[in-house]
Amino acid sequence: MTEVDNISIPNGFDPFADVGEDNDSGANKDYVHIRIQQRNGKKSLTTVQGLEKGFDYKKVLKAFKKEFCCNGTVVDDTELGKVIQLQGDQRKNVSTFLVGNNIAKKDLIKIHGF
Repeated sequence: MTEVDNISIPNGFDPFADVGEDNDSGANKDYVHIRIQQRNGKKSLTTVQGLEKGFDYKKVLKAFKKEFCCNGTVVDDTELGKVIQLQGDQRKNVSTFLVGNNIAKKDLIKIHGF
């Protein structure tokens, strides 16, 4: 037996584990997902999904637009529910805004993108 035969490759790591369902002892966590989508060239848009259903999305959008000096809209998706879309890359701005105004907790915000 050579040294190469004694090498074991770990196979317990799943890089896509957080994409699936959570197994936190049955705790159902509602995350706020902040994503960026590349449009064409330099243009991109930021989507915010998963805010609590009690919030008035129009008021939150109005506050985002005023705070970040950008345009945006609320889209009603059949699968995802209401989603806020903003012009440009506003991921960090939205995250600090949600935490600063006690809309979402920092550990329940997931920022996606490059």
